[in-house]
Amino acid sequence: TCSLLRSPKGFPKLKNDTFLRAARGEETEHTPVWCMRQAGRYLPEFRETRASQDFFATCRSPKLCCELTLQPLRRFPLDAAIIFSDILVVPQALGMEVVMVPGKGPTFTEPLKEVEDLLKLRQKVDVTAELGYVFQAITLTRHSLEGKVPLIGFSGAPWTLMSYMIEGGSSTTMAKAKSWLYRHPEASHRLLRLLADVIIDYLVGQVAAGAQALQLFESHAGHLGPELFQDFALPYIRDIAQTVKSKLKEEALPLVPMIIFAKDAHYALRDLAHAGYEVVGLDWTIRPQEARAQIGKDVTLQGNLDPCALYAPKEKIGELVKKMLESFGTQRYIANLGHGLYPDMNPEHVGAFVEAVHAHSRHINKH
Repeated sequence: TCSLLRSPKGFPKLKNDTFLRAARGEETEHTPVWCMRQAGRYLPEFRETRASQDFFATCRSPKLCCELTLQPLRRFPLDAAIIFSDILVVPQALGMEVVMVPGKGPTFTEPLKEVEDLLKLRQKVDVTAELGYVFQAITLTRHSLEGKVPLIGFSGAPWTLMSYMIEGGSSTTMAKAKSWLYRHPEASHRLLRLLADVIIDYLVGQVAAGAQALQLFESHAGHLGPELFQDFALPYIRDIAQTVKSKLKEEALPLVPMIIFAKDAHYALRDLAHAGYEVVGLDWTIRPQEARAQIGKDVTLQGNLDPCALYAPKEKIGELVKKMLESFGTQRYIANLGHGLYPDMNPEHVGAFVEAVHAHSRHINKH
């Protein structure tokens, strides 16, 4: 029921705030759970909805984004929804063309090759003009959720977006993008600053549109070592949290919890714990106890079951979830996968994961 007729304000009252309470470090009866890429190709109804349309055309349709966001919630008792969109809408807003190539993934028709190419990018972006379709999708979905669970908005982080813009798509080494960091540090910072400024306005706009939490995806953090991360990723990650929060205050908008997910950045967990985010998301390659020791008790952790664990039989998924909950503890914790769901996963196994988190965390809390 995603009809565009309702007025943007006067959102329905939130019925399940477990995810928001955990994000803020308040006590919860059960551990909340959601999945990265929960609106995705592993659902037959998703494939059906998407079949007729180009991927980015789908992203530009508030009605379709709303429908795809709601699909997993009709099946599973998830504790949060995340708006269906893509991190590459930000480079599009800067004037770059991105197409989804079947079997290859997102591809930039003209990636950035030389420093001069930065001049082709829009230097001032009106996010409402360029990304208003995402804001409409968020407002529509927030109404259509009818207060069932909170709605998460998101963006890619500057380094991750920069790497796509230079590589022109996915890459195993990120050698082209990293060569900029070594050869053109000033130009790299110019590009990262431009991206950060757009991301800040984009995230504030998402909250104005109705997002109740925000996640920043630094998906390509693992391609950087500690020094490059310190120079080219962390300062912007910090600045985004700080500036988004001060702008939300200025505009009298809700101060929503923010999540940083920097994949494969174990080397930076201490820094990320102090980067201004309420929640630090973890991939599956780190032990929960080690992460907690580095991050301390004042930040909520999110993660980190290996997505491939969902290929295991359902009983085994239950055992893995129980072990994960015992390692993290049930409080100041949001259960998730350590990365997104894969297209060939069985929806019933996703359901088993979600139900195991609820059942085991309730049991642990009682005893």
